[in-house]
Amino acid sequence: MTMSKSAEKAYATIRNAVLDGYFAPGDHLKEERLVELCGVSRTPVREAIKRLAAENYVVMKPHLGAHVAKWSPQEIKDIFRLRAMTEGMAARRAAELITPEQIGILKEQHKIVDDMLAGKGEFSIETFITANKVFHNTLLEATRSEILKQAVLRLVSPPIVTRTAINFTHNELKRSNAHHLELIEALESGNGDWSDAVMQTHILAAYQRFSATIEGQPTETDRV
Repeated sequence: MTMSKSAEKAYATIRNAVLDGYFAPGDHLKEERLVELCGVSRTPVREAIKRLAAENYVVMKPHLGAHVAKWSPQEIKDIFRLRAMTEGMAARRAAELITPEQIGILKEQHKIVDDMLAGKGEFSIETFITANKVFHNTLLEATRSEILKQAVLRLVSPPIVTRTAINFTHNELKRSNAHHLELIEALESGNGDWSDAVMQTHILAAYQRFSATIEGQPTETDRV
């Protein structure tokens, strides 16, 4: 989606406000308030809202306007469980078809995060999020299955993924990247069962962090 600079500014401002909790789940995003917050006119704000709705940060309610997306605990659990199953299936399929070039991309993304966590360069959660996205998308491409790819992408909700990542502790980031390393080893070996198991563990560990975050409860790694 091509956007003007003003619309990009509005998109980033509103998205960050949602992720930071300035706007809570279910909040009505009044256009006048967004114009003031973003420092742009109504047209860029409307463009930004359309993109945020397409990415599931926002829901449009007939006659009521834009509201911050809100999921029940059961809906979130269902999303992660379905993701674990479908991404596990994708990993199993990828183990049969992945190319050396794609393995190389996975290793590059793992190294980017590994170096960052080791203090080589500035720490940035956006770096982790970008590397994580490239890693998972590369694995999906390796399945050579458009049906499987679309099934996974429909379940990967950007606001849930981003909120999970920004609330990871340092140890949880290391664990997530360790899962990626083990997944690379499983894929290189061509072992579908192993690849499936690692991916499901990876997704369910992310669910544990997300559910603890929304409940305001510490996880074991918070106590380390």
